[in-house]
Amino acid sequence: MFDLHGYFPMILEGMTLTIEVALLSLLIAVILGLFGAIAKLSKSRIARSIATVYTTLIRGIPDLVLMTIIYYGGQIQVNNIGDALGWDYIDISPFVAGTLTIGFIFGAYMTETFRGGILAVSHGEIEAALAFGMPSWKVFLRITLPLMVRHALPGFGNNWMVLAKTTALVSVIGLHDMMYNAGVAGGATRQPFTFFLVVALMFLSITGISDLGLRWANRRYSVGVRKV
Repeated sequence: MFDLHGYFPMILEGMTLTIEVALLSLLIAVILGLFGAIAKLSKSRIARSIATVYTTLIRGIPDLVLMTIIYYGGQIQVNNIGDALGWDYIDISPFVAGTLTIGFIFGAYMTETFRGGILAVSHGEIEAALAFGMPSWKVFLRITLPLMVRHALPGFGNNWMVLAKTTALVSVIGLHDMMYNAGVAGGATRQPFTFFLVVALMFLSITGISDLGLRWANRRYSVGVRKV
């Protein structure tokens, strides 16, 4: 259907890299989101303030601006510190910078998603576990976390869908993902529409498969829950 002039393997290689960035970014976002949610719900005023500043700043700055600040500005600052310590020049990998940036950005969104999920958990079950003498950390791992998943899944799924599409931004810092490779192929063949259309279909396949997985997870965690 599409004449890709032999560039399809390169686009497919870029798709593999895109998926790697998305999955690693998701892992970072989930970890930051859990810590952020716990901090926002903690009794510590300092922890709540730090988490609030983090989520407010990240959600208020465009993703592309953060990407360029962290990659270019971060590299300059790291090398300024390195010069002061007598280190050799440090070249930050676009893969590392892109993954950390996307994970850092979506950690703020996951914080609010997980916070809402935790607040939706019935306090009766938590109080019952505490009454049995279960320590707080075990209550969180065995009671709060499993029950929170069902409530957080819709927001989590939405964040994942947006995160997967946001990986396209890593092309601006030189990472050879499928957007970058499509741009190279489109420039070489003077058929950018064809290659970017293929990339659009690839992103659609990623989000489509993800949607099926999320629907299965939602059914799995909704077993025994009466629908109104």
